[in-house]
Amino acid sequence: MTVRAAADPLPYPATTPANAQKSWPLFLRIFTMMLATVLLVQILNFGAFLLMPPPSPTIFTTSRIAAVARSGRDASGLLTVRIADAPTIAVSNPRDLALARAIAFDLRLPIGSVVVHSGQHKGPTIIGAFRPPIPAGMVSPRLRQRRAMDDALFGDFTVSVRHPDGGWRRIEPVERLLRPWRLRFILWFVLAVLGIAPLAWWVSRRIAKPIALFAGAADRLGRDPRAAPLTLSGPPEITEAAAAFNQMQERLNRYVEDRTTLIAAVAHDLRTPLMRLSLRLEKAPDEIRLAGEEDIREMSERIGAAMAFVREMTRHVRRQRLDLRSLAESVTTDAADAGGDVTLLPGPAIGIDGDAPSLKALLTNLVSNAVNYAGNAQVSLSAGKGVAIIEVRDTGPGMAPADLARAFEPFFRAERSRNRDTGGTGLGLASVRAVARAHGGDATIENHPDGGLLARVTLPV
Repeated sequence: MTVRAAADPLPYPATTPANAQKSWPLFLRIFTMMLATVLLVQILNFGAFLLMPPPSPTIFTTSRIAAVARSGRDASGLLTVRIADAPTIAVSNPRDLALARAIAFDLRLPIGSVVVHSGQHKGPTIIGAFRPPIPAGMVSPRLRQRRAMDDALFGDFTVSVRHPDGGWRRIEPVERLLRPWRLRFILWFVLAVLGIAPLAWWVSRRIAKPIALFAGAADRLGRDPRAAPLTLSGPPEITEAAAAFNQMQERLNRYVEDRTTLIAAVAHDLRTPLMRLSLRLEKAPDEIRLAGEEDIREMSERIGAAMAFVREMTRHVRRQRLDLRSLAESVTTDAADAGGDVTLLPGPAIGIDGDAPSLKALLTNLVSNAVNYAGNAQVSLSAGKGVAIIEVRDTGPGMAPADLARAFEPFFRAERSRNRDTGGTGLGLASVRAVARAHGGDATIENHPDGGLLARVTLPV
């Protein structure tokens, strides 16, 4: 047999093919999408600035403040009145001083009995008391509106009033979190989120799609090493990554094939010296010749089993959808017809993607081992969490704990718990695990709590 050299040319190019349609790099696509999203958000914010009216403050006149201070309550619920200590903040704003004088005049209290502090209005506003009187007949509506605003409080302010009994009352507006203008902005924000959500979803899907494709390809490679390669399409980064993934898949397959071919070549070439050794033993004494022929026969059987194992592992398979229960019924029926005590527990049909001959050989090995070593086999099939589970149990003596870890090693036979006369070459369980892992699953073996062995195989559905 000829082993293919590692320097053979790879069938998949490392870069994007020259005839492939050029497209934007992935980073440029993401950058453009992010810019477009930010631009859209700013457009929505500018729309809110243009379309929404500015918040209208609640205006309180000095006469209304005086009425609330006189009665001690506000029927509208927009102002709060509570007993407080004397104000400690020195007021220097001319507007606040003028407002305090107006309220004190309305309440017929000394000027020092009213203190007004409006923190948001510290500008050099000159109120009506510091303006020259308006000439008769020259009062315009605009001027009257300006004079009315000079006699009003709005925003955040506090008015402290000392009553004749010496106590102080503080009047200030009720702070409401959800004012009408804030509710309008919240509604606009919700509408903007709902408008941008489809675009964000589309961008996220576009960015995550290549990652999902590679995740699916890695999963297929784990289930079937000979799965079809990835298609080289999309942005340059994606095509280069797909080409590298295809190269990795090809190298892995070639590495496994080269190792398997080497083992097959060694096993094949060992038959020639064994033949020569068998001819030389014909002239040896009977005691030596019989012992030597027994060893040569055992070695020939192992070589034959190894070559059959290699051929099975390198056989090109075609995965198809099949019913695992129907396959198990076929194997258990054949074993029962051959005189074995084999039963298949009832259950629903389980569909998986796999190679029917390989899976049938897997079931046959498990059932044959149980029948040969324990005289009986009980097969059960179940499904859960995305896998199909095959369990084959017998009621034999089981295995030593130290031997359970080596049960799947090629040519290993646990002599302390298994009858050597009925044993095979030791490749049955190794073949079972190889087939299970080639399908993306695994195989384990353990001692059952009620006695005997329990072999378990998991396969993805």
